Amino acid sequence: MIKRALILGGGGVAGISWETGVIVGMADAGLDVRDADLFLGTSAGSTVAAQITSGLTLAELFQRQVDPALQAREISVQMDMQTLGAAFANAQQDTRNATELLQRIGTLALATPTVTEAERRAVIVSRLPVHTWPQSRLEVIAVNAYSGERRIFDRHSGVDLVDAVAASCAVPGVWPPATIDGQRYIDGGVHSNENADLAAGFERVLVITPEVPVALLEHLETQVARLRQEGSRVEIVHPDEAVKGAVAAVGGNPLDPSLREHLAPIGRAQGRRIADQVASFWR
Repeated sequence: MIKRALILGGGGVAGISWETGVIVGMADAGLDVRDADLFLGTSAGSTVAAQITSGLTLAELFQRQVDPALQAREISVQMDMQTLGAAFANAQQDTRNATELLQRIGTLALATPTVTEAERRAVIVSRLPVHTWPQSRLEVIAVNAYSGERRIFDRHSGVDLVDAVAASCAVPGVWPPATIDGQRYIDGGVHSNENADLAAGFERVLVITPEVPVALLEHLETQVARLRQEGSRVEIVHPDEAVKGAVAAVGGNPLDPSLREHLAPIGRAQGRRIADQVASFWR
């Protein structure tokens, strides 16, 4: 039997709505990728992975993006991708290794004034329709702000699903690092926006990911090349031009909650268009 992994990358509120739309659109056209053997989510992708394994129908999940009465209670904040990218680039100066770089980013996150952890956790609570780990193999990626080590959370970790997703979504310099068992965790995207290397050993790897213009420790292209060398077939779905235009229209801020009602339908249309191509690979 073919082993399949679904990788969902980071990209803020915009990424959540677009990824949800793509998954729903592919299902509209007859391809339901929720039959994956592994759901691996980073940052926004951790939210989507938790949502699609929650037991809610895809129709319900789509409505939670486009219906204001059902939407999560997001906190409006301006995220300047250029400023964030510059801060990360500055952290890279004179670093001796990858661990030191991630520790520096963790220090940046710990020092930045933000909303409280409780306020941010409430957002994650409202995002997730179910707050317990699914029986499906769901893995959520974060980085320890102190040690710089990447951590995989799953239902065997003894960590609440809400806390794991909050950690994976804790963008440095924007949201507070999440406290878990006395440690502080930041967005898993600082290591890699997809962490696709963790799907090693799976024969089919489908990556659905927004394009994040920030220099990260590991890039998707490198990880995909490694997977292919090891025998995996990999398909990548990126946003189309309509997604880029919608984000640009709000100043390039992927955390703008107003994007949800626009990007979920755009993603759905894209999912319908690509379903046959992805199905020939996935099946």
